[in-house]
Formats: sequence, C-alpha cells, structure tokens
Amino acid sequence: GISIAFTDYNVIQGFSGSEWAGLKYFRMLFESEMFRNAFANTLLISLYKMISGFLCPIILALALNEIGARWFKKTLQTAVYLPRFVSWVVYGGIITLLLSPETGVINKIVELFGGKPAYLLVEPAYFRTILVVTDAMKEMGWAAIIYIAAIAGLNPEVYEAAIMDGATRFQRIVHVTLPGITGTIIVMFILRVGYVMSAGLDQVINLYNPMVFEVGDILDTYIYRVGIEQFNLSLAAAADVIKGVIGFALVLIANQIAKRVNDSGIF
Repeated sequence: GISIAFTDYNVIQGFSGSEWAGLKYFRMLFESEMFRNAFANTLLISLYKMISGFLCPIILALALNEIGARWFKKTLQTAVYLPRFVSWVVYGGIITLLLSPETGVINKIVELFGGKPAYLLVEPAYFRTILVVTDAMKEMGWAAIIYIAAIAGLNPEVYEAAIMDGATRFQRIVHVTLPGITGTIIVMFILRVGYVMSAGLDQVINLYNPMVFEVGDILDTYIYRVGIEQFNLSLAAAADVIKGVIGFALVLIANQIAKRVNDSGIF
C-alpha cells in the first residue's frame, strides 16, 4: 500500500526489489498542473456536496416526520430510498437522457418558457451544479434513514408538553426535534468531513467528458488515469496517500471542534 508511494515500484520485482524513491513522486505531483487542477476541483465539488449531502437528509427526515398519513409517508420513503440502489452507470444514463438537448425533459421545459435548449453536460458552467444536485437526489433518501431513526427515538412526552404550551409545528421542530438529534447530526457531519477528498469517482467518470475536463477532473479520476491507464503505480499511490492523510486530518479537526462546542464526537 503506502510504501509504493515512496518507491519506484516494479510489479515484477515487488516491494523488496523496488528502489527507494523518497519524496520523488510527491514532488512530481505538486509540480504537476494537472494534479493541482484535480485537487482544486475535488475540494470545490466535495465542499458543495458536503453541504448539500449534510443538509438535504436532515430536511427530508424532518419533512417525512411531519407527514400524518402513514401510507403516504411509507410510499414517499420508498421512492426517495430507491435511487440509492441504482448504479451510477444506470443513473448516469438517466441523467444524460433527461438533460439531452433533443429529447430531455429539462430542455423541453426550458423551451416552453421561450428558452433555447442546450446540452448541459458539456457546459463547464453547469457541470459542477449537475454533479452536486444529482448526488443529493441519489443519496439523501438513504442518508435520511439515520435521522428518521433518531427522531423516532425521541420522547413523545416532550412533544405533548410543547403542544400544551402552544408551540407551533415549526417551533416544535426548532426547539424539540433538532436539539434532540444534535448528537446524531454532529456525528454524521464528522463522518461526512472524512469524505471531503472523495468527490465521487463513479459519478464523475460516468458523466464527464473532454468538454468539462477542466472543471470535472478530480483526484479519483486522476489516480485512475495515472494508476490504471498509465500504470504509474507509485505516482497514483502518492496521490492516494495525500488524499487519505488530508481526509484523516480533517476528521480529527472536526471531531475536536465538535467536542469543544457540544461535547460530542466519534471518539
């Protein structure tokens, strides 16, 4: 694993037969404009995804909790869970069809309002937004399960007391539900921070194209190209080490901040 990043790794010679290279491949990475671009794209896309992927499940869980009709609630829950079980190969194909300038539903709606159809997947200005929105739509239902379970575990007597005090539905959410699941929210946020250097290989590799390479290339696709296509395993391993170290450091920092602010953390 990690030792490959510090050697001129040769598959035939193996670990013991490969020459020590020190920080050679790390220097090569930081001198590479392509790596720096992928690094910047990863941070930007991951930050947007972290915000949407953190807030959307909470909002969805709160909304589902307020639905009174049990059959409708179960149906809606099933509908929002399903995308999680669809692979990005299939999901990416659906997105491509929806955004098609000729047959896509989105462009048909744009045309109805007098706009001109455009192939959004090849527009650099829209590509990151598409990544963030489609990721949130696919994952928020599954991520909301934990919050729904946390809400279900709250003491119903607290809600009854709030109703007797004249609290509105919104006030009950703000003053009862959210404080009750604060610990869960903090833990999920810390875990989410750990993935800040992973912008989603499966999603990006199924949606991006040469037209959006500058804004869509991320560390995962860079590592894939260097390691699998170019077979430079040492350089790919060095990039992966950087990715892992930064992710681990961010988790430690987020955990310490959480413990100081609310005395909650994962360790």
